[in-house]
Order: sequence, then C-alpha cells, then structure tokens
Amino acid sequence: MVQAVQGAGVVVTGAGSGIGAALARRFAAEGARVVVNDLDAARAAAVAEETGGIALPGDASAIVADARDALGGTVDVYCANAGVGSPGSEAAGEEAWARAWDVNVMAHVRAAEALLPAWLERGRGRFVSTVSAAGLLTMIGAAPYSVTKHGAYAFAEWLSLTYGHRGIKVHAICPQGVRTDMLAATGSAGDLMLKPTAIEPRDVADALFKGIAEDRFLILPHPEVAGFYRNRADDPDRWVAHMNRIQRTWEENR
Repeated sequence: MVQAVQGAGVVVTGAGSGIGAALARRFAAEGARVVVNDLDAARAAAVAEETGGIALPGDASAIVADARDALGGTVDVYCANAGVGSPGSEAAGEEAWARAWDVNVMAHVRAAEALLPAWLERGRGRFVSTVSAAGLLTMIGAAPYSVTKHGAYAFAEWLSLTYGHRGIKVHAICPQGVRTDMLAATGSAGDLMLKPTAIEPRDVADALFKGIAEDRFLILPHPEVAGFYRNRADDPDRWVAHMNRIQRTWEENR
C-alpha cells in the first residue's frame, strides 16, 4: 500500500477503459475513493461498479466541481488521463488540430486552474498527467498527437517546477505502446513503432505507483525511453535522421 493515496479522493478521467480503467482499479485497490470519468457513461458506470467508485460521465474539462462534491468536498489526486490519438499531418484539418489541443492540453490546464486554489491553500495536491513517450520523442504519422503531447508534458513540467515547493506533486507518465483501443487505432504506424514492445494498462498503473512511492516526476513504464530521450537531446540531428529512416520505412510498407 502507498500511504499517500490511502483514503484519498481521486479523479481519473478517461477511465472507462484502457490506462484510465487500470488507474482507477489500482487507486481503489490502494484504498482511495475514486471518481470514474468517461464520455461513455456505460463504461464509466461499469468501472465504478467494479471498483466501488463513483461514476461521473461527461467532458473531462468540466468535472472538477462535481467531482469535488461527489468526494465530500476534496479532490486529493487528479489524473488527467483522457486523450485523443489524433493521426495525420499538417493537413489534418483545423477541427482535428483544435480537438487534439483541447483534449490533450487545455483539459489539463482547465483542471489545474480549478484545482490549484484549494491545493495551494492547504499545501498539498497531486496532479497526474498521462502524456505519452510521444511527448518526449515523437510519433510518425500523427502530427496533432505528437505536438499536443509535447504540450501536455511541458504543462506538467511547468506545474511541477512552479508549485513543487508549495506541496503540489506532479507526475508525467510517458509510456510507448499500451494494449488499448488507442493503440489499435494507430494502424500501420503503431504496428511498426509501438506493438512490438506494447505493455498492458496495468503495467502503466504499476509504474505510476512505483513513481509515487519514489516521489518521481517523470514516469517511464518503458525504461528504454530514457535512453531514446537522452539520445535525442545529445545529438538532435542524428535523432531526426534516425526517425526519418523510420518514416521512410513506414511509407514504403504501408
């Protein structure tokens, strides 16, 4: 058991399936009181029933007040997990780009804006951002996803460096492939880059709880991502050339 979450009021967005459902199950198993949010009301209800939690369907951007009420007045941990895996290039279209920004970045910003006043007043709070290794590296064939996941990581980092000394804990989870509906939707790009090393959603939850116990900001369910990230920083030109080779392989075989 991780003492930091026992009895805590926890919100998990996008928790009807995949990583979100795994997080909800793990928090509940650790003794937390969990609000399960998802756009799909039936899925939210099913996970809430399984975990003894509270189903709160709807847009993740606007649930903080209702979640606070459902938890008796206090949200201790907020997991900004809902996301969209938007594929496409610069020509993906304004609507696709706007949706990716709204769900993958601005939903986190709005949640933090709603949560921080109370957290700062009492001197504690925990914000968990499900980012993606794409937020540290990139993902071929998915410009809106890659760019906005970089934004999600940058916002989590900013929260941590700005409020860490005031009791706000922030964790950025950056897995590569995870066996979820989102991975299945990545098509040939995911087959090439993600599926060979894909892990289960529960492995992501395990990595988060290990990171909480060790008080770490950056959580890498795929440890090899640390090396990739280091290589990218050490020699950006070599890194881009390497990724371009992967791009060409994808183009030749899809």
